[in-house]
Amino acid sequence: MAASVREKQTVALKRMLNFNAPPLKNTTAEPVWKVLIFDRFGQDIISPLLSVKELRDMGITLHLLLHSDRDPIPDVPAIYFVMPTEENIDRICQDLRNQLYESYYLNFISAISRSKLEDIASAALASNAVSQVTKVFDQYLNFITLEDDMFILCHQNKELISYHAINKADILDTDMEAIMDTIVDSLFCFFVTLGAVPIIRCPRGNAAEMVAGKLNKKLRENLRDARNSLFTGDNMTAGQFSFQRPLFVLADRNVDMATPLHHSWTYQALIHDVLDYHLNRVVMEEGAGPDSPPAGARPKKKNRKTFDLTAADRFWQKHKGSPFPEVAESVQEEVETYKAQEDEVKRLKTIMGLEGEDDGAISMLSDTTAKLTSAVSSLPDMLEKKRLIDLHTTVLTAVIDHIRTRKLDVYFENEEKLMSKSTLDKSLLDIITDPDAGTPEDKMRLFLIFYITAQQAPSESDLDQYKKALLDAGCDLSPLNYIKQWKAFTKMAATPANYGNSGVKPMGLLSRVMNTGSQFVMEGVKNLVLKQHNLPITRILDNLMEMKSHPETDDYLYFDPKMLRGSESSIPRNKNPFQEAVVFVVGGGNYIEYQNMADYAKSKQGKKVIYGCSELFNATQFIKQLSQLGQK
Repeated sequence: MAASVREKQTVALKRMLNFNAPPLKNTTAEPVWKVLIFDRFGQDIISPLLSVKELRDMGITLHLLLHSDRDPIPDVPAIYFVMPTEENIDRICQDLRNQLYESYYLNFISAISRSKLEDIASAALASNAVSQVTKVFDQYLNFITLEDDMFILCHQNKELISYHAINKADILDTDMEAIMDTIVDSLFCFFVTLGAVPIIRCPRGNAAEMVAGKLNKKLRENLRDARNSLFTGDNMTAGQFSFQRPLFVLADRNVDMATPLHHSWTYQALIHDVLDYHLNRVVMEEGAGPDSPPAGARPKKKNRKTFDLTAADRFWQKHKGSPFPEVAESVQEEVETYKAQEDEVKRLKTIMGLEGEDDGAISMLSDTTAKLTSAVSSLPDMLEKKRLIDLHTTVLTAVIDHIRTRKLDVYFENEEKLMSKSTLDKSLLDIITDPDAGTPEDKMRLFLIFYITAQQAPSESDLDQYKKALLDAGCDLSPLNYIKQWKAFTKMAATPANYGNSGVKPMGLLSRVMNTGSQFVMEGVKNLVLKQHNLPITRILDNLMEMKSHPETDDYLYFDPKMLRGSESSIPRNKNPFQEAVVFVVGGGNYIEYQNMADYAKSKQGKKVIYGCSELFNATQFIKQLSQLGQK
């Protein structure tokens, strides 16, 4: 898998923006100026991959939302990138009638149905614009790539395919079908873009199995239709793939309910947990600092500030998976190296001012000129570096505030102990009743993890005691109601997930580790170091990739869309270990699991793993869905 999904999706978008012709590498000619029109789905797909500057380099002077008021620009071509929904089609027909643009290139994010195509055709006929509709394309790009090895299905209507939607007690079969079709459509797009037909493995008897069956059918039908297959000929550029096909593991969120509630300790997962972070962008409110206005004064309007954490940010790429204290130290080092560079430039400037008569100064000067030239040429790099250092300093400070005020280190440490079944230093009740430790939600998360991982459920009298303490702490108990039902149901089905012997080694308090000159106030926060361990979903992946026999995964179904007679068996035809795998969690995923998979793939030589999920939620969003389910 030479190119990552992110690269492939970016290449596909660039092709589309170049009127579906491969972009030429070395031409100096100006690009054709054009307008890009997308709906919210298109916007979410493009924004993590292409910056406004890159769009401009591709000749996009203007990018507008389809449903905004747009003025006619009669002499430019327009590229549309939208979902084939009824309202979008109506709006396109309206644009044709109003003759807004010179020519229309219609690109649909996922395949458009015959009847909708006919609607567009009749509108074009009626408004005499047939010759202007230059091309209509199905792009099969209905998924959002966030990292080289991570994708989600959609960001806009994610509540339609959320954990809550799939696990509602009163869901109708037709609704369930619709949810599954939406998920399968996106996964199909994903494999078309990846350019590979996977071998599918999934557990029996849950939403993941439905998705697997439908995806297998859809891939199979596409492969049968030799003339229009998306997986043959020039679509599949040879040599991208090793001879092996990728393994596609479908997992269900219900396999592991503790991880999404877990307080995390790595940089990216922490940002996602405590700040507003989605589609690779952090939104922070400024002015929430200590300099609050005097009482009685009008509160200042908070400025919202957005930071993009991108692939180009070297510091981010290196440290997004590091434990938090390490990140703080690295930022500190970066600041110091930057200061040293800055001082060097200042020193050179002062020397330039000393134009003495003696030879020493003259020889020094010629040497200095060379140095200064190199210093000046490195200025843009230094400025960019400074911008990134400032960005990470701001984000880190915000995260540290949360850790300190909510005692997240205590939660993290205790949850790790619960998950690895070791004894707690301090009883759960003490933490729940401690008014300084965290928000009611933090307490609820800790208790749910205790409840989910406990070998036998606490006795009724204990449970009442816990409930009382939780209520006194201001918690909403409806998530617990759902988790109780869930646990009763899964107890019949399977043994509780094993979280491996994860452990944390406390390394003393951070204040000793962080040098006193540090700008981060870390007093009292524990410096915890993670031991590498696999989470349940990573363990399932490991069993299936390495073809290990394990009771957990032995009865997983095996689908191969390329086999002529499709038989659903759990007997794999392929006995060799896989080199490449895609893991997809139906019902939502999180950065803790993503990081765990990435670490697993790093530890294995030459293995590539891509992590995907139907939506990406942090614990707050997940608890909200659980409480909706518990209120029924």
